[in-house]
Amino acid sequence: MSGAKYQVITPPNTLKAKVGASLKLLDGNAVARAEEALAAMSQEFEAWIEDDVGRLTVAWEVYIALTQRTPDDLGGIFSVAHDLKGLGATYNFPLVTRLAGSLCKLIEPDGQRRDAPVTLVGAHVDAIRAAVRDKIKTDSHPVGRVLAEELEARVGALAG
Repeated sequence: MSGAKYQVITPPNTLKAKVGASLKLLDGNAVARAEEALAAMSQEFEAWIEDDVGRLTVAWEVYIALTQRTPDDLGGIFSVAHDLKGLGATYNFPLVTRLAGSLCKLIEPDGQRRDAPVTLVGAHVDAIRAAVRDKIKTDSHPVGRVLAEELEARVGALAG
């Protein structure tokens, strides 16, 4: 193939024309306004997490009322636990995020829902409820740390 002719074509970079001459860094005032808005909303966080814990309680009560349970019946609990896992820290309850994460791992590992011990699911629900009720927000609280560590250890033992 000696003597082969080729041409390198460099396409024009039109991104700069579409976006503008330069991107400005975030305006400090915009960041301050966002922080103020978040602080104002934080007054509502306690009510929101209590609502979510209420939903978890209802899902738990529906589940334990069943006479014949299947792993799929844990779906309602998983849904609320997944929400709490994502929002607990936002609501200023990072301990709830940790406990809900352990519960999610227990009832939906690797995308396959499995039959979990009812008492262990209930212990997670009770721990989340107690953390919110008693305002135990972080695992730096000795009770919060022990609860989280024990529940995670039990879930870990099941995973083998």
